[in-house]
Amino acid sequence: MQVKEREKGIQLTLFEYFRDAECFTLAEAMECVKQVKEVKEPSIRARIYEGIDRGVFERVAKGVYTVTRKNERQEEVTCMLVQGNGRDLSFLEDNSVDAIITDHAYDLKKSLKGGNRDFARYDCFQYTQEDFDEKFRVLKKGHFLVEFLPEENGDNYEYLYRVKQLAKEAGLEYYAKVAWKKGNFVANTGRKSKNTEEIAFFTKGKARNLRPDAKKDRAEPGISHYMSGAKGMLPTVFDVEPPSKGNRMHQAEKPVKLLEQIMEFITEEKEWVLDQFAGSFSLGEAALETGRNAICIEISEEYFEAGKERLQKVQERNRNR
Repeated sequence: MQVKEREKGIQLTLFEYFRDAECFTLAEAMECVKQVKEVKEPSIRARIYEGIDRGVFERVAKGVYTVTRKNERQEEVTCMLVQGNGRDLSFLEDNSVDAIITDHAYDLKKSLKGGNRDFARYDCFQYTQEDFDEKFRVLKKGHFLVEFLPEENGDNYEYLYRVKQLAKEAGLEYYAKVAWKKGNFVANTGRKSKNTEEIAFFTKGKARNLRPDAKKDRAEPGISHYMSGAKGMLPTVFDVEPPSKGNRMHQAEKPVKLLEQIMEFITEEKEWVLDQFAGSFSLGEAALETGRNAICIEISEEYFEAGKERLQKVQERNRNR
């Protein structure tokens, strides 16, 4: 994953250095860090000892971790965890991520009451033009942005329209909208019962060629042809049960199965998927399970530490398979 050289900090420098190393010394790490700026030995000593024994789960610096495993093809996949503000993508290079799948803590009071949506521990916000300009900047041409949004109601319809307008102004194209039906879960707040969320798909320009072209395949046997769009026709609805209240670690946690399905439609193995507001880190788990790389950003230290433990368990489970 590329970062801007002029903005690269100690954390990401150490991440890149440790990523392929079985072990390393303090002197070697100091030499690596000096490429960015002068740092005293004690300030990175603790970080080095935490990363000496490189494993499938590894802490490489405060707020930056790497989780790796081998997929069926024995290729390494990585989940990079960053504790920080997901609206700040300045550490990412232009055109460097293959997909963005995220659910922001939207500031809509009526939409946040009841059900499984309560962001009491977050500073909620509403997207601005800068947010979508940054999404556009880091996303590769033709690739997908996927935004989870609330079901439209009298309180939020203007904001939902504005989100789409902000995306358009940034240069993103509206691709499709699919509802997520939350199985048998039903919220009884508002004017009607509801059990869906909106999943909005955008692309940076014309969608890249992921969709198989059966007509051309028949015309030219033995050659695989593709046309613009997702790998397959998106469903009318994703019908996936949400995590139960007793099992979820975050109020708005998305099921791993749902995220796996979305990634299968819009990405290939080994590609990089960004979640700006990781929450439960279920996207990190889904990425590891499907052989994708992921960058997961979370501002809450509590959720960040819980997410780190979750992904460590994923690694241990996959190791024992």
